[in-house]
Amino acid sequence: MAESWNTHTGDAVYRSRDAIKNLKIKVRIQRLTSTAVFSQHLQHQVLSQKCRKDIELKTLTSQGQTGDNEEEVVVGWQEKLFSQYEVELFQNEAACQTPLDRQYHSEIRALNKAKGRRNQRIFTYTDHDRYTNCFPLHQLHNDLVSTTKPSPTFLAERMASVRHRRQERRTMDSSITKSRIINWDPTDEFVKSSHVVNNAMQTMHIMGDLGPPGKLGQKENECLLATIKTDGSGTIIVKPNFNKGREPYRIVTDGEKREVWRLTLENASRVMKPEEREREQIMYKDLYNRHKEYLNSLVGQDFEMPPVGILRYLLHGEIVSANDFEYDNLYINFFMELPNNWSSLPFQSMSGVTQTCRTKSLGKENIAFFSYPFSFEAFHMSEKENEELIPQWPVLYFKVLSLDFWQRYRTEGYGYLLFPDMPGKHTVTCHTWRPVQTGTVSALRRFFIGGSAELEDNSYVRVPGTFKGERLSRFGFCTETTGSVTFRLYCMQQARAFADAALLKKRRQKVVDHLGGFSQQGMVCSILEAYQRAHKRLQEARESLPRDVLNSAAQLQLESSA
Repeated sequence: MAESWNTHTGDAVYRSRDAIKNLKIKVRIQRLTSTAVFSQHLQHQVLSQKCRKDIELKTLTSQGQTGDNEEEVVVGWQEKLFSQYEVELFQNEAACQTPLDRQYHSEIRALNKAKGRRNQRIFTYTDHDRYTNCFPLHQLHNDLVSTTKPSPTFLAERMASVRHRRQERRTMDSSITKSRIINWDPTDEFVKSSHVVNNAMQTMHIMGDLGPPGKLGQKENECLLATIKTDGSGTIIVKPNFNKGREPYRIVTDGEKREVWRLTLENASRVMKPEEREREQIMYKDLYNRHKEYLNSLVGQDFEMPPVGILRYLLHGEIVSANDFEYDNLYINFFMELPNNWSSLPFQSMSGVTQTCRTKSLGKENIAFFSYPFSFEAFHMSEKENEELIPQWPVLYFKVLSLDFWQRYRTEGYGYLLFPDMPGKHTVTCHTWRPVQTGTVSALRRFFIGGSAELEDNSYVRVPGTFKGERLSRFGFCTETTGSVTFRLYCMQQARAFADAALLKKRRQKVVDHLGGFSQQGMVCSILEAYQRAHKRLQEARESLPRDVLNSAAQLQLESSA
């Protein structure tokens, strides 16, 4: 019956909190050829013939049934297992040029004096070895057999020409002139041909020498069995994945015989005991707590707090974009206005102007992206106990203008932005308008020579700060709706009332502070407006009722209270 194979040879990614040095992988390769099958059949015949047992077993042992046809080795992380080629190479001290070569020479001499190597066909290339996983084109078939064979990319073909590790040993002559190390004017072809993949991961390759018995140590018989990578943060990439009880992988060698090998990979790492796992969890918890305490010590506890009764307001804003204006090359002029009981620092800039920005067509809209940042810091101080419950907030007034090639500027629109009363991130779109004059003369002047009607006071777009009356009439003032400006705001509020919750419960100094700070202004406004509307409706209902009904209602209320 035909044997089934595992064809999933892709990468497998694992996450582990354990040290990578504790990783152990059990690798097993087994030859599946007609010669091996014949040897197994011959062994069964020998076992049945007791009279020739010793002779045939000695013959089978000499053929290397166990040593040549299969091998199983447990490999640790970055554990160096030498191949037959490396053993023959590093035995010669004259071929050792680098400190790593001389270290390998000492290790091989120590192995020869001891019991020798524990591996024959399976060996490793560690992260210190100069090894590249790019075989020449005639060796690509030595990779693990999968259902689909991707065609080699340009980079793979270029890297395939790179020689394998220590395949050629030539002494370096210092008299040879070297080419330029830095190319200051690289061409596209030079960049494409000189590209080399480089990453910060540690890599380990598990190799196999699949040559015929008695001919080990030839570079053309080397085959990549598995690759293990780690980035040092707990991520482990294994290619191919562990079998975990599934079918083995198949490897087909080159040559006339085209021998078939069976490969299995298993995770042989020692499983942690429950008490060790609990001890490790305690250690990690203690480490995280100490790190948290260390960060807290760097931050400290002595924050700069405003005085009692003062609210500190910080705003980091951005003028994102402006769209749907008549002319191109837009810029925005803006300034802040502080209401009563608000103040700012002496060096605080209260106005600004953006750069000139050209519009970009997105769909049916023409948008100018400014991405202009600005910052603002102000303080609110309550002086009287009987002041208004809802404080006024700072306002940003802005004017959008356009400037063309002939230095003609035009007013495109006026608008204002009321600073948010809630901390956090806010995205606000403000619509604008501009004053217009009746008749065609003003329109012709705006088109040909620029200039247009302007506001003498920009705060007129809202309620001017100098207005003291009860009603502001704009009757007869002609305006035209223009585009809109988008703001992105990040607001922060700081007050002692926010930090001291016990003080809020015991002392009711300020109504707004008692409600949790100025962030509750929106809710208070809605409650007061609803109360006023309900009170007005109640007064209207009482006026519409007859007098005898009101007297009877009052009498019923007195009887119920008695």
